[in-house]
Amino acid sequence: MNIEIFTAGPIDANNYLLTDGDEAVLIDCSEVKPEILKELDGKKLKYILLTHGHFDHVLGVNGMREKTGAKVLVNQNDIQRMEESAQIMQTFGVQGVETPKADEYINDGDTVKFGNTTIKAIATPGHTEGGMCYLIDGKLFSGDTLFKDTVGRCDLPGGNFQKLSDSVKNKLFTMDENTVVYPGHGPETTIGYEKKYNEII
Repeated sequence: MNIEIFTAGPIDANNYLLTDGDEAVLIDCSEVKPEILKELDGKKLKYILLTHGHFDHVLGVNGMREKTGAKVLVNQNDIQRMEESAQIMQTFGVQGVETPKADEYINDGDTVKFGNTTIKAIATPGHTEGGMCYLIDGKLFSGDTLFKDTVGRCDLPGGNFQKLSDSVKNKLFTMDENTVVYPGHGPETTIGYEKKYNEII
C-alpha cells in the first residue's frame, strides 16, 4: 500500500490517498484537488472515508464522487455536522456551497477492502459524535481525534471531552506503540510517543 498526503481545504486538512494496485481510497476530502485526480489516473477510487463531518474535511466529497464514482462513507452520527458545512462557509464569506452528501454509513468494527488491503473502522467519538479512525496494517488515520502532542477540540457542537478522552485512552492508546498515526492536521506521530507526551495524559 502506498500513502500520499495532500494538504487541502480552508483549514489545511490532511487528505490521505491510499493506493494498492489499481484501486484506491481517499481518507477525508477537503476539496477536489487536481493533484489527487492526477495521482488517480488509471486507478479506481473505491471509497472516500470520512473521519468526521466537519466542513474542512468534507467540502470536496460531492465533486470527487462526481469525477471518480467513489462511494462516500461517514458515521451516521455526523450527518448533521456535514449538513452545517454550507452555513459555516458563509461565515467565511463563501456563498453557494453545496451540502456534502454521503452514500453509506460506516460503523465501529466495519471493514472495507481495496486491492489486497483491508481497512478497519474504529468509532472514536468526542471531537464529534460520529468521529471515526481507520486502522490499516499498523497505520492509524486519526482524523481530528488525535494529533501530535494534543487532541481534537471539544468546544464545537457535538464535542464531548470525556468521550474524547475515553476514545483516546481506551481505544487508541491500547494499540501497539509502533503504530504510526496520520492525523487530520499536522505531522504524523506514533502511539508510543503520544502515550508519553500527549497533553491528555
